Amino acid sequence: MVTASDPKVARAKRHPERTRERILAAALHEFAARGFAGARVDAIARRSRSNKRMLYHYFTDKEGLFRAVLHQKIVERMTRVEEEAVGRSSELPVWFEQNCRDTDWVRLLGWESLQASEDRVQNELERRRYSRWMVARIRQKQSDGRLRKDVSAVHLQMLLTSLTMFPLAMPQLTRLITGRSPRDPKFQRDYSEFLETIASAFRPAKPATKVL
Repeated sequence: MVTASDPKVARAKRHPERTRERILAAALHEFAARGFAGARVDAIARRSRSNKRMLYHYFTDKEGLFRAVLHQKIVERMTRVEEEAVGRSSELPVWFEQNCRDTDWVRLLGWESLQASEDRVQNELERRRYSRWMVARIRQKQSDGRLRKDVSAVHLQMLLTSLTMFPLAMPQLTRLITGRSPRDPKFQRDYSEFLETIASAFRPAKPATKVL
């Protein structure tokens, strides 16, 4: 039985944001390891050095906790790309590098594809806004002349997502095809260079130089 004198509860009350962040980090790891259906609130509580009472206090239930994890990761990834894409000739390597640091997110999406109905996902409205934000970035680059305009921005976004996520979502196929794990720094460097090359195909062709 958890009481108000429980030291975990006392610590949580003194540092609510710190406690919340620990719970979210532990929940991401658990959801990535077991999916939403297989994740256990007890395991999240132990990993976060908290208890179920605090989880329910902050997030109501497991579904609320899952939604909070999704929201945190979406905001975090949007902010990181905005910062790291500055000065880069292509965002493809930026997204891949982000996914390399964020394999729990990749695994979580993999579990979701297996467990969720294809016509309903958690945080659907927010995630549609996230997708529209990514497509809008591509359309802006098309408008600025940095990307070809004769290619669908939506399809370019699907291509970006596929290229930057596949090696980490399917690590066994990556190893079978390349002989290297997607965690191998050399594979990551080589693949980032490959993505730069691929990205050049979607830039507008330079006008031919007239010969006088």
